[in-house]
Amino acid sequence: MTGFPADRGFSFPAEWHRHRGTWISWPRPEGISFPGRYHLAIKDIARLIRVITAREAVHLNVPNANYQRLVREFLAARRVPVRRVFFHHIPTNECWTRDHGPAFVLRQRRGRTEAAIVDWGYNAWGDKYPPYDSDDNVPTRVGRELGLRVFYPKIVMEGGAVDFNGAGTVLTTTSCLLNKNRNPGLSKAAIERYLRNYYGQKRVIWLGDGIDGDDTDGHIDDLARFIDARTIAIGIETNKRDRNHAILRRNRRALERLRDQDGRAFEIVELPMPRPIAYEGQRVPATYLNFYFVNGALLVPTWAQPARDREAIAILQRHLPSRKVIGVDCRQLIWGLGAIHCLTQQMPWYD
Repeated sequence: MTGFPADRGFSFPAEWHRHRGTWISWPRPEGISFPGRYHLAIKDIARLIRVITAREAVHLNVPNANYQRLVREFLAARRVPVRRVFFHHIPTNECWTRDHGPAFVLRQRRGRTEAAIVDWGYNAWGDKYPPYDSDDNVPTRVGRELGLRVFYPKIVMEGGAVDFNGAGTVLTTTSCLLNKNRNPGLSKAAIERYLRNYYGQKRVIWLGDGIDGDDTDGHIDDLARFIDARTIAIGIETNKRDRNHAILRRNRRALERLRDQDGRAFEIVELPMPRPIAYEGQRVPATYLNFYFVNGALLVPTWAQPARDREAIAILQRHLPSRKVIGVDCRQLIWGLGAIHCLTQQMPWYD
């Protein structure tokens, strides 16, 4: 569809806006995300789907009817209520729906909430992991299945690179959105125009580098997140010898200077970082910030580090008293360098 979503009254809602459901792309055993651990990672994914379906529907992308049968049987054997899982024959290269999935924008019109989809370009985090042609086609395929209009910015943008307060402010990082492996011909000012025009935002605020082990060049969803319109949670590393200590300290200081769409300072909530996790000598981006809002709850990745897991959940629960904060073990899922937020894409409620 031509024109800008913002000019037509559309904007991207906060993740805590009521959901119609959650979209997830099921991984393929021949994919590159979980070498040697696919059979373990899908157990984490099944566990996550079981938690989500207690609160909302899950829309699951699979390549074909045979995959649907196999995945349905796998989920049913793990006590997932498959009546709450809706299968779509939409093939994908990998499973990271946050980055290749549809970006739903909403508008109010004639007393109804209408939805559309923004289909950003996708190049597997700077052409790191080809092929990605099937992933790049997902938003348009979803739009066709749902009968929703689709907008095409024709630049690269990943859902994990941006976070929204629902009031007009988007939070991102310079290390990702200004990386030359995404949109080398665009300036910072041009990127901000795209965020305003296609996400319907008023203000763009920037942090710097992402955490160690993140192969996305610094996605915001591993680093700092909105938990309400005025509050940002950020990870803090207390070990000065850890590479994340300096990274997170700089970003924490930057947050103090940032202002929202109305010129107001944010409340800042500090979360601990888990102890470093590495597989086969490779550090993975384990963090408590890769959480995901569902209807009535917040799902937080946990790392079998009881004291730190409990501390992170307790802090978030204090700041979100109307939601149940639930820990979900992501130790196998993180082998793919992503966790709960990376795997999911919300479909906000529309009429």
